[in-house]
Amino acid sequence: MTGPIRWGILGTGWIAEQFVTDILANGITVTAVGSRSQGSADAFAERFGIPTAHGSYEALAADPEVDVVYVATPHPMHADNATLVLNAGKHALVEKPFTLNAAEAQRVVDLASAKNLVVLEAMWTRWLPHMVRLREILAAGTIGDVRTVIADHNQKLPSDPKHRINAPELGGGALLDLGIYPVSFAWDVLGEPQSTVAISSPTATGVDRQTAILFGYADGQQAVLHTALDTAGPNTASVIGTDGWIALRDTFYAPTNFTVFDSAGTVVEEYVDSVEQRGMQFQAWETERLIAAGTPAGEILSPSETVGIMGSLDEVRRQIGLVYPGE
Repeated sequence: MTGPIRWGILGTGWIAEQFVTDILANGITVTAVGSRSQGSADAFAERFGIPTAHGSYEALAADPEVDVVYVATPHPMHADNATLVLNAGKHALVEKPFTLNAAEAQRVVDLASAKNLVVLEAMWTRWLPHMVRLREILAAGTIGDVRTVIADHNQKLPSDPKHRINAPELGGGALLDLGIYPVSFAWDVLGEPQSTVAISSPTATGVDRQTAILFGYADGQQAVLHTALDTAGPNTASVIGTDGWIALRDTFYAPTNFTVFDSAGTVVEEYVDSVEQRGMQFQAWETERLIAAGTPAGEILSPSETVGIMGSLDEVRRQIGLVYPGE
């Protein structure tokens, strides 16, 4: 491929606005946007100076001036939207959670592999500089053997039953929209859990209002995770080891600061964030790196790990009895 990698944006909602704002500010090329309505596509294109606006997702996928598509629709639509993009020969960055369940995720990953295309979950946290530094500290053994991960993601979101966070038909509930962050963080630090225990309280619409998760690991490590959609919380995280711990400030999954302590509580390192914008450009750069290298799978978040994370979410939902329409 010669010249800049050209992005298309599938969907025109809030998360698409955040993504495009960050990537345009960092010199990434966006050539087209697609929406289910021409008016929405036109308005989005005018706002961000995007050359082409398509009134359907199909037209965006078929656009020869697009190399990779950011899928920014609600997660029940991710599998179908990603499949459309991949079948059109485009690479895909798919907003988190990657799909509704692990079976859908596996089908998307298998299709990308068969077509030798990059498909990446847009778990933007993984590529933020504070997470890169955190992994370096863990690899160096600064806090010894990691024993425990603690993380929460709690927000006070709209209570309207028709809002997507409360709607079963839109994959609503705290777990998939908010809980994906602490779950993915635990996978990042400790890997795949060996056992899962979950309890939950539902909303009036039947999705999970708050959910607590305990992951167990083969060598005795534990992850203690919590998420809720109707109570604001600290949104912090800790990684605890035999020789110290790391305390991530709020909001742990966004650009943030953290402190490294030794086992006596003495500060070993203060990490101070310097990221401008929201930080969504880092996942775009990773996608472009994979495309340029001809490497479908990266080391930080591989497609197989994304499928595994969806499997963990499936197991939590099995235990709390949360099934979405059509599953």
